[in-house]
Amino acid sequence: MLGLVLKCYVGAANQADVKAAPCVLLSYLEMHERMAKILADQGYQGNLEEDLEAVYGVEFEVVTHKRRGFSVQAKRWIVERTWAWLDNNRGLSRDYERLAENYEGMVYAAMIRLMLRRLENNRRRWKKEDA
Repeated sequence: MLGLVLKCYVGAANQADVKAAPCVLLSYLEMHERMAKILADQGYQGNLEEDLEAVYGVEFEVVTHKRRGFSVQAKRWIVERTWAWLDNNRGLSRDYERLAENYEGMVYAAMIRLMLRRLENNRRRWKKEDA
């Protein structure tokens, strides 16, 4: 799992995550039918699971947190790593943008920059192996 942002939606701060999820998930799943599993945080608990599994055949798993102390959670590091990647971008570290669409564009630009950097590193490694 690469943990790259495939679709981004920036909504109002008073909008619940589970209410905003269909804006992102349904449009993405209609374009890309190969999605097999979606991992989500506790903010996405609700009847979204049944809808996605029934209509699109996609497994939707909500990762729950333990109540006391520290515990390792499977695949949680992927989400945390993605947030760290986004936090490393100056344009996303503060709320400079006035429009939600501009902020979404900054998220996509950050992910494009990350993917290009990875492709360049792989190209250099392949060149060394060929030489």
